Amino acid sequence: MSRIVVKIGGGALEKAGAHVLALAAQGHECVVVHGAGPQISAELAQQGLSVRFVRGRRVTDAATLVVAREALLGVNASLCAAIGPQAVGLAGDEIGLRALRVSALGLVGEPLPSRPQAVLDALARGRIPVVAPIAEGPLNVNADEAAAALAVGLGAERIVFVTDVPGVLRDARPVERIGVDEADRLLGEGAFVGGIVPKLEAAVRAARRGVRVEIGVTEVVA
Repeated sequence: MSRIVVKIGGGALEKAGAHVLALAAQGHECVVVHGAGPQISAELAQQGLSVRFVRGRRVTDAATLVVAREALLGVNASLCAAIGPQAVGLAGDEIGLRALRVSALGLVGEPLPSRPQAVLDALARGRIPVVAPIAEGPLNVNADEAAAALAVGLGAERIVFVTDVPGVLRDARPVERIGVDEADRLLGEGAFVGGIVPKLEAAVRAARRGVRVEIGVTEVVA
């Protein structure tokens, strides 16, 4: 039985439950990490709070953190309902998801490889842990980075990024494979912008630690 971390983007929730259940039905241990980017931004706009990103990471003050946590827990509950009774909803800051604070971005953390006991306990019971990416502090953390850190910490064989784009795009077309060195070079050259930046950076870190990585149709290889 292989262990897979499935990262569900906040804009790719519609079919996420079926995707996770299909992997579980194949005999995989599944750990789900989800985002809530669109939901957080919509709620911030409704409350008249600023929305600002730096290299795909949300700048977070105290008010933004409250909104982010509430939105993430709301998405967590909806995703657990979509997956069904196998799902166990978990808040990262309550189960020991660790991160180093990135002070330049406010209340933001860079996730560290973690092995939360609550996740292991859920897997041992044949359940599907669904983790909201808030780190101890609490700190807002990028969901892609949280998924990669958990994949490394839990010794996962594979991490699958389920997103609303088909894969890593070059010249507006998804590529089938990209090596970590090439990805690093392109990131350094500024070839990517927006949410793909932390996603690809997280993918590179996980691949270099021996985790198979899939972003849509794109495989990131060490």
